[in-house]
Amino acid sequence: ATCGDNAKRGAGVPTLDVMTQKAIDLLSATKAGTEKGFFLQVEGASIDKQDHAANACAQIGETVAFDRAIGVALAYQKTHPNTLIVVTADHSHTSQIIGEDSTGSGDSTGYSDNLTTKDGQVMRVAYATAGGDDKPDAPPSQQHTGAVVPIWASGPGAQAILGTTDH
Repeated sequence: ATCGDNAKRGAGVPTLDVMTQKAIDLLSATKAGTEKGFFLQVEGASIDKQDHAANACAQIGETVAFDRAIGVALAYQKTHPNTLIVVTADHSHTSQIIGEDSTGSGDSTGYSDNLTTKDGQVMRVAYATAGGDDKPDAPPSQQHTGAVVPIWASGPGAQAILGTTDH
């Protein structure tokens, strides 16, 4: 498969970066001479939904959408250096980029999608917590894993943020 712009949004639903910008605009609006802080949580929840469905293109599209939302926050931080940005996940998932199986046949050892990258290379995304043999066109819901997830931070106090969360 070759993935396009695969963030799953309905007609008229703003993108995650547009929603992030609007939230920052509303929360940072202050009256002249006043300065108030705010907390904003932005979630790329559809990344998880697409992983459960073993939909690699949509999962990547949703990850790109989340990355764009982080970019909006980082742009705000440039003009508001007292802003702390923390990026993490609430759990890990099964999808991994892997090579072919050891036979070199191109077959995977579980349910997977072969994607074509922008530079024309094949990238295999594999899912491993639910089988795919019983319904090859509709794999069962993939599950979360217990792997650690990274925590990244930028801004004041970022050095106190741990590098991973153990699940």
